[in-house]
Amino acid sequence: MRAAEEREPSKEAATTAGDARPEVVKTRRGDVECAFLGSGPAVLSLHGAMGGYDQALLLARTAGVPGFRYVAPSRPGYLGTPLSLGKTPTEQADLYRDLLDALGIEKAAVMAISGGGPSALQFALGHPDRCWGLVIISSVCTRVETRLPLAWYILRLTARCGPLISVMRRKAEQDPERSARRSIPDPEVRARTLRDPEAGALLRELQLSTFDRMNLRLPGSENDVAITRHDQGFALERIKAPLLVVHGTNDKAAPFAQAEILTARVPGAELLAIEKGEHVSIFTDRDRVRARVGQFLRAHAPAESATPTVPS
Repeated sequence: MRAAEEREPSKEAATTAGDARPEVVKTRRGDVECAFLGSGPAVLSLHGAMGGYDQALLLARTAGVPGFRYVAPSRPGYLGTPLSLGKTPTEQADLYRDLLDALGIEKAAVMAISGGGPSALQFALGHPDRCWGLVIISSVCTRVETRLPLAWYILRLTARCGPLISVMRRKAEQDPERSARRSIPDPEVRARTLRDPEAGALLRELQLSTFDRMNLRLPGSENDVAITRHDQGFALERIKAPLLVVHGTNDKAAPFAQAEILTARVPGAELLAIEKGEHVSIFTDRDRVRARVGQFLRAHAPAESATPTVPS
């Protein structure tokens, strides 16, 4: 199997596609699909619902900055990582520890978005000696009471119909503005974001990636939704890792109240509130988010960090 290449960080390191093909990392729990980007202190990049290693790389390229080694796994139930490796946040957090062990990484920061948030919080709680920083973006820390949108139920039905998915993907590719309307309702913000040569390209890539092997993204997505509908009872006051919370005040998928609870309960937590921001604030307000995330990571990165071993 092809080994992931080591790269020197460059000015564009956090916006390039990274290793196009993932590696299979053998852990004590089983095989984890994983991709890599950049070099430097390790940052575990965790995608949200309907994601996979490709969207974990997208998170690193959108909100991350050069100077760090982003480890981007497909979380359990997504693409090449079986759901059986971790259904609960605790099981997933243990899997991340095993992944770091397999890669020879002593400590890592965790940057998680949306459905990746609960397992990131559990990693910081369950393995405090392995976590040097925590960035939680557009996610939740307690039970979500809001009703699931109709689009979710339609997505579940269409995910198993290959021809229909192809038609949907073709329409999204031909009309990215229409595809972005649900996630960015403000027409001015939507137009500005899509015109941006970097943020717009990254958003379009996210939109299209969901249609790729959609049926293999569904088990993990359904599991993530189930997790958010139950209170995990996180002892947030016990989190010792430095924490940065990034959240849009108009987020409908993950209400802003979740960010307020998280920052109120975790000692020393920082909050970047994106005024009128939606669930996709990392794209609509990318420059601001990236600047703050970069500042946070550089401030807390360990002086020395183990270099990940590369699976072969």
